[in-house]
Amino acid sequence: MVHDTSDIKGAVTDNDIEHNLTLLQLWKDSPAVIGWSFYWAMCAIGWGFDAQINGAMIAIPSFRRDYGYIFEGEPVLPADWQTAFNMISSVGMLFGGFLCSWLSNKVGRKGALLCALLFCTGGAFGEIFSTSRGAFLASKLILGFGLGFYLTLGPLVCSEIAPVVLRGISTAGLNLGIALGQLLSNAVVKGFGERADRWAYGGPFAIQLFFVLVLAVGLPFVPESPWYLARNGDDNKALEALEKLWGKNAQCQDKLARLKLTLQEEERQNESSFLHCFQGINKLRTGISVGVFVCQHLVGIVFVLGYSTYFFQLAGLDNSRSFDLGVGVTACGVVGNIASWFVVDSFGRRKVFISGMSCLTVLLLLVGIMDVIPTGPSKWVQASCTVIYAFVYFMTIGAMAFVLLGETSSMGLRAHTTALATATQAILGIAMNIAIPYMVNPDEGNLKGKVGFVFGGLALIGTVGSWFFVPELKGRTVAEIDIIFARKVSPRRTGTYEITSIEA
Repeated sequence: MVHDTSDIKGAVTDNDIEHNLTLLQLWKDSPAVIGWSFYWAMCAIGWGFDAQINGAMIAIPSFRRDYGYIFEGEPVLPADWQTAFNMISSVGMLFGGFLCSWLSNKVGRKGALLCALLFCTGGAFGEIFSTSRGAFLASKLILGFGLGFYLTLGPLVCSEIAPVVLRGISTAGLNLGIALGQLLSNAVVKGFGERADRWAYGGPFAIQLFFVLVLAVGLPFVPESPWYLARNGDDNKALEALEKLWGKNAQCQDKLARLKLTLQEEERQNESSFLHCFQGINKLRTGISVGVFVCQHLVGIVFVLGYSTYFFQLAGLDNSRSFDLGVGVTACGVVGNIASWFVVDSFGRRKVFISGMSCLTVLLLLVGIMDVIPTGPSKWVQASCTVIYAFVYFMTIGAMAFVLLGETSSMGLRAHTTALATATQAILGIAMNIAIPYMVNPDEGNLKGKVGFVFGGLALIGTVGSWFFVPELKGRTVAEIDIIFARKVSPRRTGTYEITSIEA
């Protein structure tokens, strides 16, 4: 394909400018890029809130009373319904992610977000006013569709609009959104949970509408993705979107030229369907993008964070302490995610991800060991390990998974790859939410902390796989990442592989 000389020159210039751009310069000259990147990252708050509320609801006696039965004088939610309540959102996410992938390419990222808000509003109202198990289950399914949109749109748009210097921080910000959602969830459950009426759990469900409101207020003003507009042949609107993001003095014509050259290369390769995600070098790119989210489930994120309050109760701590520790776990998660902003570009993706997997493996095994040691302080050691786990997880693999998804996936297939990652989250979430209640419920497996051995072994497998497949893409532009994968550079050598500006 023949390219216009001025477009090539402008693209090279913009590539050099992006490499030399500092975060301070970006904050001074183009703060809108930072602001709107974090707006899209905050889609994850709603997902984090709902994911945490699932496990936290089990710790509320009035919820177990209204939807469960009395076992040995205590209200218990049947394991089958507990499983259904916890997994149904993941079922919705599974289909919501694929629907979002298709819809965001048809009506744009903003149109897809509007659909997400409608799904989440309907689902939240259903949860609040449901009076039967079936109605509550249907409401969570509808909400799950919206959460699937959230989890797909966040990393998709952040990776499309953020420059190299901001990309790691903004995509890691997705995990901050999840952590904030989980923290707010536990805080709300703490505030409502000791009530005796149905608002002990209806109140937390109502708070979900606050996140819908925040995103809805910003929706009319957020710029559409320039990638989407240019890909649909609307160069004028793409230029307007770039100017809203970067400012009119930011040489947006050069940015549009580089964007168009990348899109032309994608058109030449003719990659536009889910099938292409599993062909050629895209197999590796898709495998890495999806694999990092598999690792999140191998380390037992659903158990450690989603069931932390209930786990503390089963370990022998009283309800008030359990709620307090549940809030503490998610608060450490928020602190850990903020810490990830300082390590993501200082140490790189690969080192942070692999070291995180190794540390979490040790913590999980220690939780298991403490459960077979009959000493008084063992339950506090388990609680301490859980708190440390939250900090390490969010600082390392929790944040890096979104960063690697945004960097590793091909730009032309990014919506599809992100949908596959969301589907992976959903499918594994379903599997974990089926298995965990049967492992920990007192009327079932009653494994308590011994579950640490299960997830510790799985985490060890994930750690070994990470060593072989997680790449280092810190400081790389989209074009440079494409070159690295096209040349089949080993993931272990990507951090030191040299590419000239002209090659890019």
